Amino acid sequence: MKRLNEYRVMWILVFFDLPTATKKDRRTSSLFRKRLLEDGFNMFQFSIYIRHCPSMENAEAHNRRVKKIVPSMGKIGILRITDKQFELMEVFYGKKQQILDLPNQQLELF
Repeated sequence: MKRLNEYRVMWILVFFDLPTATKKDRRTSSLFRKRLLEDGFNMFQFSIYIRHCPSMENAEAHNRRVKKIVPSMGKIGILRITDKQFELMEVFYGKKQQILDLPNQQLELF
């Protein structure tokens, strides 16, 4: 049960501002987003992608993958937080508070 502890389960948030002035910039930005999606991230906002990780080790592996695809221009931030910290986030659409749809716990067999 220790592996499913809310302090061991991690979330990775990738924040970014990438240039989009030229066609090449827009292509680079789109490719970065596409690679995040391929690695299991979900769009939280247009420039914020999130990924649920079952352990700190798994989060570190995805952190390394993001670092490998960072474009040469722009600003990228990577934040790792525990599931317990993520649970404290409040999300609003206008004035209406939205309940976060969190993924179900997954059992790891290996």
